[in-house]
Order: sequence, then structure tokens, then C-alpha cells
Amino acid sequence: MSTNPEGTFCLVLHSHLPWLPHHGSWPVGEEWLYQAWAHSYLPVANLLRRFAEEGRRDVLTLGVTPVLAAQLDDPYALRTFHEWLGHWQLRALQASTLWRSDEVLRDLAAAEYLAATSAQEDFETTWRHGFSPLLRSLVDSEVLELIGGPLTHPFQPLLDERIRSFALRTGLDDTELRIGHRPEGIWAPECGYAPGMEDGYAAAGVRRFLVDGPSLHGDTAAARPVGSSDVVCFGRDLEVTYRVWSPKAGYPGHAHYRDFHTWAHEVGLKASRVTGKQIAPQDKAPYDPALAAETVRLHVKDFVDTVVARLRALREQHGRPSLVVAAFDTELFGHWWHEGPAWLEGVLRALPEAGVRVSTLRGALEAGHLGAPVDLPASSWGSGKDWRVWDGEQVADMVEANAALQRRLLALTAPALRDPVLDLAVNEAMLALSSDWAFMVTKDSAADYARRRARVHTERFDALAQGKKGVPLPLDDRVFGHLDARLLLRPDR
Repeated sequence: MSTNPEGTFCLVLHSHLPWLPHHGSWPVGEEWLYQAWAHSYLPVANLLRRFAEEGRRDVLTLGVTPVLAAQLDDPYALRTFHEWLGHWQLRALQASTLWRSDEVLRDLAAAEYLAATSAQEDFETTWRHGFSPLLRSLVDSEVLELIGGPLTHPFQPLLDERIRSFALRTGLDDTELRIGHRPEGIWAPECGYAPGMEDGYAAAGVRRFLVDGPSLHGDTAAARPVGSSDVVCFGRDLEVTYRVWSPKAGYPGHAHYRDFHTWAHEVGLKASRVTGKQIAPQDKAPYDPALAAETVRLHVKDFVDTVVARLRALREQHGRPSLVVAAFDTELFGHWWHEGPAWLEGVLRALPEAGVRVSTLRGALEAGHLGAPVDLPASSWGSGKDWRVWDGEQVADMVEANAALQRRLLALTAPALRDPVLDLAVNEAMLALSSDWAFMVTKDSAADYARRRARVHTERFDALAQGKKGVPLPLDDRVFGHLDARLLLRPDR
């Protein structure tokens, strides 16, 4: 057990976007990828590189879904993101001209230009061969623990067991091919769980996974073996996690932070601060970096104080040092919350100074944070902590379509030799089964786009599976070149 008196803190970041290249640009499509890449993935990777150079180990647990890794390695995406970074520079230059009579906005344009230039230089050097070489170096340095997941982030409880196993095993294969390490942990997509899934995890070599705190009735002070298996689950501590981001509140909504939703459309930049929840976009105050930086410092202190208080309360309750797991989407830091990367660095530096052991999920187990076995209920981290977001009335037609798609998929005949067309068909089925489409429909976030994407991939699967002549092969969406349909259709292979 660690000698740190307060306990252990684990930060878990979940990096995921659905497959976006070649599927539209604005307002939903490739722009979504490039914004997250520039404002989240680059700065978070830079932060981890700095920690590695300082000799820090086990700083955080990082999940990267196979479908996101494929995009960050894709030659087309690499080329077009480089162009996007150039356009970002040009937009900042245009802003400096349009705003030259306003000192505050002119300074903001100058800062934006420097940020764009720095991102481009970073991309042209560190990222020039894609994300995998960079990520491999971070894994090798042991600054992080890498966790994986199923191929295209499907909501696993709604999958046939054979398809669920195939998606998970092939996803872990993909990470091992890219990074040279096979993850022992996963972020279960949407934290979706159905009783018995731990057996599939054990068979695939998965030793640990994430659930949301209510799945454990809030008792998240230690990892817990699931059922009679050796697979353990970690629960998000919502008392701590929700200080940052919750369905109703959190730090990013503070009046001093850059407003995500308000654009200066003439230059495509975000020039306003939140100002107030009821303030119209045109009435919001200009963004003030100094004001935001001071607020970051206050929120770092608030979060550290919250973690320490929580660990002390848990120690008093359980009679021993305890564990706090805070888990978020990586895209929160920088993309959704402009100041997020600065806050992240501040917290990860301040917690050890406050006597808190900062570690990974693996490190938490090594430190002895393991409790009694638990039987988990069907659950997720979505609304109601059940399956309603992905299996509710609003998406009943999509659930039915996905179930029918799975039946048609499993009815295919396995070839003796590998069939590239059949591989593409299974690839399309996996893209159709992404959990993102139902989420976007239920949350009314680009619902038309989501329905279209699910329909397009399903139709392509049917055309390829039926061997229709003249059907163009969807090579732009050949996400996983190693995908072998026979591993699904002949699971004994």
C-alpha cells in the first residue's frame, strides 16, 4: 500500500469519435475530428510527453478506441488535417485584420495565430507518421496505462454474443498491431454492461473495465471482482467527477471560460466567453485569457480540495486508504472546454503535493485497492444509468434494424479462404453498429446525420453481402485492414 496518507486518485480519459473521414465536413463530419485533434489530442499528448520527459510514471489511464486510432493514423485524415491547421492560421490572420481596431479582439486573434502555428509545427514533427508511433512511445515510457475497446464502439449489451466477442477481440488485436501492447483493460463503450459480460472479458484477456458509480451503488472506493470471475470493475466516483462535468453543471460552464457554442462566423473563431447562461450570443463579453487563467487556478484548487476531502471521508468510512476514480471523455479537455488541458496539468501536478497518490487503474490494484466481489446490474453511464439512450423509444427503429442486421451478418457463410469483399461487408456492419448513432438521435445532436450514417453502412453491408454486381467497394471506409470475416463466421479459427 502506498505511504501517501490521503489515498489514491486515478484519472481515466476515454478518447473516441466515430469514423468521420469522407462523411461530410461541416457542421458534422470531418470538422468534428479536426477540432478534437487540434484542441484535445495534440495538447493532451504534449502534456503526457512532458510528464514522460520529467520521469513521471503511471500518471493516468488513457483509453483510445480502435476506430479513433484508425482515423489518427489514416493517410487521408493526416493530409486533410494538415490542411485544416493551415486554414486555422489563415482564419486567425483574417481576424487580426478585421479586428485591428479592437485591442482585446486583436490580441485574441494574435494568440489564436500563435496557437495554430504551434499546433501545425507540432503536427509536422511529432505526428508526421500518425498517432501510433507517438502513443507507443508514451506506453513504453510507462507514463500512462493504455486501455482499449471493441472495434467501432458498439453498445455491447445489444450485441449477439458472437458479434460482441468478435468486436472486442478484433479491437484488442488492432491496438496490439498499432502499439505493440495488448491492453489488459477496456473502457466498455458507454460503460454498457449486461450480467455475464465479465465471462466474455475474461475469455478475451480483459482483466479490468469501467462502470459508472451507480452500478456499485456509489461504493467506488476500491475495484471489485465481478461475480465469480477474476475480472474487476472500477466505478466512476461521481461525487468527484461531477465537480468537473455533469449533466447539469461543472467547471466548463463558468462565466470566464471561452464559450464553446458562440462563433465569430466571419472568421470561424470563438471570440466570446460564457458570460452567463441567459446571455444571447451577440451580447456575450469578449474572451479574456488572463481572466480564464485565474479561474483555472481556482478550479484546480477546488478539485484538489474535493479529492482530498473525499479520500479522507472514505478512509474514515472504510478504515483504510481508499480510491477515487474520475473518468471523462478526452475531448472535454480542449475541444469542449478550451481551458481543460491547463486545468488537467494543474491538477496532476497539485494532487501529489497535497499528499495524494496519483496512479493508473493497474497501479491502484498494485496498491491494494481491491474490495469484495460484486454482482453488477444492467447499466451504462447514460441518462438514468440504464440502457434507455441506446435502447429507448426514440431509437426503437434503429434497435430493431441493428438486430436484423446482426441476424443477416451471422447468416453469412464463411469462406475457406479470406474474401476481401466479405471483409468489407463485415467492416460496414461494424460501422453501422456504432453506439454513437443512437446516442446522437436520443440526444437530438445531429440526429439526421446519425440516422443517415447508420442507414448508409447497413445498405452497403447488404449490397456487399449479397454480392450485387456493380456495387462500388467502399474502400474509403476500409477502416481495419486486418479485419478477417472468417474470425466472426468461423469462431473456431
